[in-house]
Amino acid sequence: MEADLPRTGLLRRLFPLPPSQIGAADSWTTFGARTPRAARKASSVVLLRDSPRGVQTYLGYRPGGSPLGSVAFPGGSFEADDDDLTAWFGPSIGWWAERLGVLDHRITRSHIVCAVRELFEETGILLAGADPLSIVENCNTEEWMQVREDVAGQDVSFTAMLAKRGLGLRTDLLRPLSHWISPDFAHRRFDTRYFAAALPPQQEATLLRDKGVWAGWKSAAEVLEHRTEPLLGDEVGQEDTRGLDLSRITTPAVEFLLEKIATTRGTVAYLSHRRPVKSYHPKLVCIDGSYYLDVSISTASEGGAAARGR
Repeated sequence: MEADLPRTGLLRRLFPLPPSQIGAADSWTTFGARTPRAARKASSVVLLRDSPRGVQTYLGYRPGGSPLGSVAFPGGSFEADDDDLTAWFGPSIGWWAERLGVLDHRITRSHIVCAVRELFEETGILLAGADPLSIVENCNTEEWMQVREDVAGQDVSFTAMLAKRGLGLRTDLLRPLSHWISPDFAHRRFDTRYFAAALPPQQEATLLRDKGVWAGWKSAAEVLEHRTEPLLGDEVGQEDTRGLDLSRITTPAVEFLLEKIATTRGTVAYLSHRRPVKSYHPKLVCIDGSYYLDVSISTASEGGAAARGR
């Protein structure tokens, strides 16, 4: 649903609330607004590749009512070792801090390390190399799967793993996209920076053994074409996805990004486009007895995006 707000130059987007969040919304509205729970800093990576069906992105199932959505891009919150010093190829910390609008360079470094680490844990894609021009190949071996499990289980830190193998982060392969803060009423809240990256040559995305439930490459255009149907939710096949349309299994951030991907000419075009890193903070609203997440965007920069109908 969308509505123009002419005196503010904003477009109002309303997204139906996932059923898993209704209890928290009821509590928030019944007992009155309170101090929101602290939002954990997090990073997420939109992994892209070209296909005959248009640009595809890698989506996965996230259990437990994740702030990133039940179906979302790879990502997660900071870990203690994410601000460790590590070999770094590509734009400097200062460049990234300026692009992200983050003054603290340690937080900036943590966002980048977290993004690369979470992508590696969840998909096996490793944006790292021995020098500024190389990148790891063939990360789908049994040895690499064990490494992923060790990192995901925090048996070894991600930065220590890179150092042991003489690898540095290829930060030039990441592109900053946007900044989203979870709604105030939510029981679990993330302060998330979204990045984009192309699928590297000689690497293939796979589920983490014994922990992954569902993941796959999906055409952004096709997902949006069926956004009012339970097609994707039924394919994922979990209790909190079956029979539900797109808005009820994911977050406004995922829908916004899918809309942008669906209209791009290709992965290179999407990654080469320089865009401001805008911040979004959805608000809870109740209309005709139903809850929605309200996101307002500038009509000057975002006009023309397809809206989720109600």
